[in-house]
Amino acid sequence: MVIIGAKGFGKEVLEILHQNKYDLDKVSFFDNISNDLPESLYNKFPILRSENAVKEFFERVESTFVLGIGGPLNRYKLASMFAKLGGNLMSIISPQSNIGNFGVRIGDGVNLMTGTTVTNDVEIGTGSLINLHCTIGHDSILGEFVELSPGVHVSGNCTIGDFCNIGTNAVLLPKITLGENVIVGAGAVVTKDVPPNSLVVGLPAKVVKELSPIFRKNL
Repeated sequence: MVIIGAKGFGKEVLEILHQNKYDLDKVSFFDNISNDLPESLYNKFPILRSENAVKEFFERVESTFVLGIGGPLNRYKLASMFAKLGGNLMSIISPQSNIGNFGVRIGDGVNLMTGTTVTNDVEIGTGSLINLHCTIGHDSILGEFVELSPGVHVSGNCTIGDFCNIGTNAVLLPKITLGENVIVGAGAVVTKDVPPNSLVVGLPAKVVKELSPIFRKNL
């Protein structure tokens, strides 16, 4: 398995693999940006630096990969790139998370980190990141490549559009809808629906900036 990203969050993903008793002898990292990394992480896990190295790994070891980086757009772009290289995007779910047994649907490439609680009838779209100690209430839908920072609380009956990024300790009250590509500032409390392509901050959260729309074909 290749973990995309060999720094902070990638190390947290490695820990989840360890907790799940994954064969760590089959793990490598990918980072083609950082110049301050050794050849291997913890003197054990090779760091792949190029697309050719990834292709060779997929052919020689196995073709699975997981997302070990944050940022909805970065996650989408790298997931698309690795899929074109022949990889299969996998989800990573901490055994120390709490997931409802009824009506929960989790897409490919989702990270569910330690301390997360997901109740029943919740849908989490492809490539989404649910960080440490988040909660997602019943009958909520999260789109693709959504990111919840640590400590986010999503109340019941909420809908979150693709590419939304919700800051640390933010709260969505019940029956809230966020359009696509919404950024919610850290600590904000969202009390009403938010239109697409918006930055909201504060208590209660208010729109403070309009964002450029995301067109996937241009990514």
